[in-house]
Amino acid sequence: MTVTDSETPAGWVPEAVDSAVDGSDEDMPLSLRLSIADTLTLGNATCGFMAVYFTTTGILIPHLTGDQSGMARNSAATAVILMLCAAVFDLFDGLVARKLRSSPMGAELDNLSDLISFGLAPAYFVLVYGVVGEGAHQRVAAVGAIVVLLAVVLRLARFSCVTLRDGVFQGMPSPFGALTVVSIVLLELPFVATLLAIIGTAWLMVSRVEYPKPRGPLAVAMLAWIVAAMGLLAAWAFDAPGGQLLLQTGCALQLVLGAVIPLFATARRVNNFRDNRREARATQLP
Repeated sequence: MTVTDSETPAGWVPEAVDSAVDGSDEDMPLSLRLSIADTLTLGNATCGFMAVYFTTTGILIPHLTGDQSGMARNSAATAVILMLCAAVFDLFDGLVARKLRSSPMGAELDNLSDLISFGLAPAYFVLVYGVVGEGAHQRVAAVGAIVVLLAVVLRLARFSCVTLRDGVFQGMPSPFGALTVVSIVLLELPFVATLLAIIGTAWLMVSRVEYPKPRGPLAVAMLAWIVAAMGLLAAWAFDAPGGQLLLQTGCALQLVLGAVIPLFATARRVNNFRDNRREARATQLP
């Protein structure tokens, strides 16, 4: 049965049919058109999902089945490299969106993809660490994983609602936070130290500490650091000479960056506050 609207102009249906037959997308709503930046964002989500896949099939399942074939190291490296690839997609989709057209749903796609790649994937990595790690406690690790996931959820929600001055993020960016969490796990520290460091990273993601946006030279430096991290993971996965030491050095540097940037940001904020107070006092003097 066909229902028609009495107020619909005659000829409206044939025009719609002709448009559908011609295959033209001119009448397609803007909200349904994917831009180049959106395609990169979907690549981000795909990398995050595949990171979960390799963490499951290469680390968790072999551990549960008692298969010690040596695939855990390769799969762990692959999962982390996929998270790094997701960070590259996340970096470039923003750059492309600023240079070219972005669709109205670009921001929503970006948040959903970030939730998969930098929320679910690292949280699941922590959860699996609690199952397979020596001296780890599964239930406590599950709590840490939930804390990471919720921190990313809250950070992304706040990002959508709060307007900040141009060029800064409030709280540690989720890609940086995810890589820091994974680096903490790969360092193989004692369980308590690992858990405390993970919770501290989650707190930084929801904090009010300002982080600079990766633009210009900072974006180039970030991309170079990601490529270097991929090389370190590859050396570790293939058991290259000194690969374990190189990986631990890279993970330690990631942790140092995660700790130093908030200190510099806080010091700069305190100095700006003091300068503003001095200017205010100077203007009040006769």
